[in-house]
Amino acid sequence: MAISAKLVKELREKTGAGMMDCKKALQETDGDLDKAADYLREKGISKAAKKADRIAAEGIVHVASKGNDGVIVEINSETDFVARNVEFQQLVKDVADHILETKPADIEALNASEMNGKKVEDVMNEAVAKIGEKLTLRRFALAEKTDNDAFGEYLHMGGRIGVLTLVEGSTDFQAAKDVAMHAAALNPKYVSKDEVSQEELDHEREVLKQQALNEGKPEKIVDKMVEGRMRKYLEEICIVDQPFVKDADQTVAQFLKSKGGELKTFIRFEVGEGLEKRQENFADEVMGQVNK
Repeated sequence: MAISAKLVKELREKTGAGMMDCKKALQETDGDLDKAADYLREKGISKAAKKADRIAAEGIVHVASKGNDGVIVEINSETDFVARNVEFQQLVKDVADHILETKPADIEALNASEMNGKKVEDVMNEAVAKIGEKLTLRRFALAEKTDNDAFGEYLHMGGRIGVLTLVEGSTDFQAAKDVAMHAAALNPKYVSKDEVSQEELDHEREVLKQQALNEGKPEKIVDKMVEGRMRKYLEEICIVDQPFVKDADQTVAQFLKSKGGELKTFIRFEVGEGLEKRQENFADEVMGQVNK
């Protein structure tokens, strides 16, 4: 049957798919708009499967809060170009808001949950078809506070790094945000030394001891040297002991104490950390597209 341009336009607006895909879908379904939308959805899932072996190590992190609940989420794309796409950024925000509303236990539960009448997994697959890249809903974390606490939300470089802090005993949101910025910059591993395992402490102490001995330091002063270096090591990895980035004359703990609070926790996500990065020659990639 003949498919009108008006019908194609309507399907495009409904699905966001390309014009030729919309026309083919309508032809395959005898002009039935709903069936055509389902056809494109199925096609989108097929496209998503074909992209499953690609590396998605770009993307953005988003931080949000509502009332006493906070969330940080990372969704990956294949290229930084897509990460700057307005529709992709809106998708990440929508997913973050959905997590705040539903509080899923994990990624599996999140994918199976319904967002605007569709499973999140289907929403992601439709985005793959529309955007044309593999997208991965990689991770998220939730935090909960009381009315006497504050969340700090900070995004660096448009979401390349995101940090969510929880400060107890103070409602100074700016102070909490400043500590989030500090965590983004210095990348600490722990809140305090109480979180560092004895195994890690023993390992670092032994490494430092061997370093001192290899430097030719007398054995009788090695232990004292090691303890001094251990204090410096803990300062490097524990945020509350670090000199505050906005005022190096006080530690993060001292800064927050001056505001009447203390840091309960922080969550720091950096896009693609721990993932294999795709290494491609951009000129070759462009020529590959030209020659298709």
